[in-house]
Formats: sequence, C-alpha cells, structure tokens
Amino acid sequence: MFYVGEITDPLAVMTYSLPSSHQMVIEHTEVNMALRGQNVGYQLVESAVEFARANQLKITPVCPFAASVFRKKKEFADVLKKF
Repeated sequence: MFYVGEITDPLAVMTYSLPSSHQMVIEHTEVNMALRGQNVGYQLVESAVEFARANQLKITPVCPFAASVFRKKKEFADVLKKF
C-alpha cells in the first residue's frame, strides 16, 4: 500500500497486489476530498512506477484512475504490462 498521512488513517491510499514475481496490479486509488486537485493521486501512481522500476515489475492498472494516468503519461510506458 502506498499512502499519504498516517498509516492507521491515511488521507490518500493506493492499494496493489503482487500476483507474481514480475507483476504488480494497482487495484484502487482513493484521495480524501481535502487533498483533491493537488496531484496526490498522480504522486501515488508515480511512487508505484518508481517501485516497479526498482523491482523489475510490470504494472497492470485495474484501477480506473491509475489506468487514466498511464494513458496520459507515456513516460510510464516502460513499466506498463503489455496485453
């Protein structure tokens, strides 16, 4: 889990799973209304991309928000799992 705030009460969170040693699935992203419009969701996805690069993972974004970030940010294409 990537998060902003306290782990017990995060203001923003992105959950993921690691179904294999080479794949990361971004499942859900949620940002508190107080942080909306501040690119916090994007920063969570960017953190996942950095994690994937460091661990040689490919990302499958099933979360609609994360998928939209991948469509917009071509610089993240190196970690996007190809279908």
